[in-house]
Amino acid sequence: MRDQSEYIEKLASTVIDTAFHLHRDLGPGLLESVYEAVLAHELGARGLMVERQKPVPVHYQGVVLDEGFRLDLLVEKRLIVELKSVEELHPVHPKQVLTYLRLMDLPLGLLINFGAPLLKQGLKRVVNRHEERREERVTLSR
Repeated sequence: MRDQSEYIEKLASTVIDTAFHLHRDLGPGLLESVYEAVLAHELGARGLMVERQKPVPVHYQGVVLDEGFRLDLLVEKRLIVELKSVEELHPVHPKQVLTYLRLMDLPLGLLINFGAPLLKQGLKRVVNRHEERREERVTLSR
């Protein structure tokens, strides 16, 4: 387990470093799709497997809805990277990443806003701590 979390942290560090250089070189204000394409390319050049616009199915009462969500980037099948290019992040943005993490049963996601003047102002780590809250869950009946 420790090796797995260390690997995910290393992936996150690589993504953040790559995003930093990308933001420095291109600056804020481009379309999200441009940052997505270039970041995916650069991460691939660093030897990482990156899936763009990865579908995330929703399972509900035995039905699989394939038109659920699409992740911007899934790195090495372990790290979700959600990109924005907006003036400021809103509370719904990290919630969106947390939903993706829960649906995919992954521990960590990065929310990166390339619209921020400095990348560190637009960077958020989102952690899925569903294992810690398992005992707290309440089952509702219909």
